[in-house]
Amino acid sequence: MIDSKWIWCAAVLISPELAFPAAQPHLPVADSARLQEHLVELARFGANPEGGVSRVAYSDADIAGRAYVKGLMDAAGLDVRIDAAGNLIGRREGTDRRLATIVVGSHTDSVPHGGNYDGDVGVMGGIEAAQQLRDRHVRLRHALEIVDFTDEEGGLVGSRAMAGDLSAATLDLVNSSGRSVRDGIRGLGGDPDAVGHARRSPSDLAAYLELHIEQGGTLERTRTDIGVVQGIVGIHWWEATVTGIANHAGTTPMDQRHDALLAASELVLAVNAAATEFPGRQVATVGRIRAEPGAPNVIPGKVILSIEVRDLDAARIEAVFARIRARAGEIARARGTGIEFRDLEATAVPALTDPRIQRIIDSAAHALGLTTMAMPSGAGHDAQDIARIAPIGMIFVPSVGGISHSPREYTAPADIAHGVNVLMGAVLAIDAGGFDRR
Repeated sequence: MIDSKWIWCAAVLISPELAFPAAQPHLPVADSARLQEHLVELARFGANPEGGVSRVAYSDADIAGRAYVKGLMDAAGLDVRIDAAGNLIGRREGTDRRLATIVVGSHTDSVPHGGNYDGDVGVMGGIEAAQQLRDRHVRLRHALEIVDFTDEEGGLVGSRAMAGDLSAATLDLVNSSGRSVRDGIRGLGGDPDAVGHARRSPSDLAAYLELHIEQGGTLERTRTDIGVVQGIVGIHWWEATVTGIANHAGTTPMDQRHDALLAASELVLAVNAAATEFPGRQVATVGRIRAEPGAPNVIPGKVILSIEVRDLDAARIEAVFARIRARAGEIARARGTGIEFRDLEATAVPALTDPRIQRIIDSAAHALGLTTMAMPSGAGHDAQDIARIAPIGMIFVPSVGGISHSPREYTAPADIAHGVNVLMGAVLAIDAGGFDRR
């Protein structure tokens, strides 16, 4: 049963006006030493000489790392299963089986030559929350599930399957491990032939929470403890083709050139300008460029470049691109070139977090005496797929130097503990009914 102290704690988290000092002893407190031990042990699987990990999904290191995670789930008293998509799920039943499940999740696979915190903090933090419930003999009303999603870095495979959006074509893709998604899921203990069974109904899920390192430098720069994520940005890609006239670099006067690369260079600057001319946090990037014919003594006659725009608002993404397109017309006329765009469609639509969960997270942080900042997530996460089937919330903790996807990725133990304490507070508040307050 939940004792009166925990009920009181959850009630305070639900009602920010009842804020109390950070030293309040009745709040759940993460075991920072245990958390660090788990993170260090997990980092052994796929460790690389640079100090990070290459625990690519479906690799032997990924399989071994997930076996370690399963052991931690077992030790926390969770009932562990692997669904058809290979998602590793630890469940703690609640006292009221009529209520939907509160889910806490993230991932433990990495990019090649990645770091030891991206995804790992969320999974280890969720297990720590479950361990706290076990240690304190606390039973929530709702069931609680901790999920280590399959292949987040390779395309959100596990969360897409849980949302019912994993295509047969995706199963045939081969990732950096050299294995197909189909074979990889089978190697994790899933069943790719029945991957549809991994789909969860919206009626099954009360809320989804994800703790994550920021992967940027905003929290550290502003000395803010907790990021309350407003949503995960949408991503839209276009391909621009600039067509000029290839000609001899030595014999063609400067005033008679139709230099595709020169026009493309101005377009790159226009992409940057379009993103900065609007107020807000939208970003635009040219990440790939190819000039043809690519010889040092030939004026480029054709250039193909990528354009990516990200923002929480799909309309803002389109507005930024409209500004880019208008400037491209001016550049083409001035340089005597053609510029055409091919829409590669949205690779991800914006996924907004639930305002009620945002308030709960913010209140949980303030109850602990922590500072907060509302902010978007510029990177993709499993939460963006789960948003299709459940209300979501995300908690960010600082990344030192804003570095991620690198062996130099680091988040201080105290910041990780703060994030887990906020996570536990949010789970308690949702369980106590705070999610129902509008």
